[in-house]
Amino acid sequence: MAGEAEAPPPEETLSFWKREQARLKALVVVGDTEAWQRDAALSGLRRVGGVDVSFVKGDGVRACASLVVLSYPELEVVYEDCCMVSLTAPYVSGFLAFREVPFLVDAVRRLREKEPRLVPQVLLVDGNGVLHHRGFGVACHLGVLTDLPCVGVAKKLLQVDGLENDAQHKEKIRLLQAGGDSFPLVGGSGTVLGMALKSHDRSSRPLYVSVGHKISLEAAVRLTRGCCRFRIPEPVRQADIRSRDYIRRTLAAPEPPTPAQERSQKAQGPKVCPKGGSKEPEGEDRPPEAHS
Repeated sequence: MAGEAEAPPPEETLSFWKREQARLKALVVVGDTEAWQRDAALSGLRRVGGVDVSFVKGDGVRACASLVVLSYPELEVVYEDCCMVSLTAPYVSGFLAFREVPFLVDAVRRLREKEPRLVPQVLLVDGNGVLHHRGFGVACHLGVLTDLPCVGVAKKLLQVDGLENDAQHKEKIRLLQAGGDSFPLVGGSGTVLGMALKSHDRSSRPLYVSVGHKISLEAAVRLTRGCCRFRIPEPVRQADIRSRDYIRRTLAAPEPPTPAQERSQKAQGPKVCPKGGSKEPEGEDRPPEAHS
């Protein structure tokens, strides 16, 4: 997370967040709910979404929330929505969703209102699902609130339920030879919390895939692998690239827009990309910081 150290939220806020997590966790569906998820080739899957929240450098409040939709299996961007937001809730480990998810839910709502034909059949999230301190990470939270299948894809291992990035774990990573190789993440409770996946032949670091909502772990792993041109799944990678590009363009603006310009921009709404995808914005091909 960017920005200066933040004051922790009041105890009553943390208590509310815990109660809300527990309430929403009861609504999580772990298992395949769509025909395409049960098909080895994911036949029937046509649209995959990715979300990201990128911060203004040195600022822990101003950020850009982005949602992209890619065609599948072509992995070409057909829709994007980037919006500058102010994240007023403090960052607390294990409660990331309360800081970021409201803005991502808004992005999905705008898509449903403006271009319902482009609503994704599944969302990929840079973060965790059931691989979480209380079994309810950001991918679960977003999935339940949008009622969409959701997959958590993290770049770092969240060390919960006895999972550790120790010598044994690193040896298992070393034994991953080809893209698609994986091993289960079994917690001290005996529960399989996710999978470590070598997402690309040339990647030396695995991704940590976990169920968010309305999908099985096996289908989540196949989907993640199928979305990887590079190490990071293309929907998440494109959401990150475009949110960072939007921040650069917004901050480079010579002066604030006039009220008339703001009304015009709102009327235009999110961008539907031409068939065949849109040109990738210029910028560094770097994934966002890990979300825990």
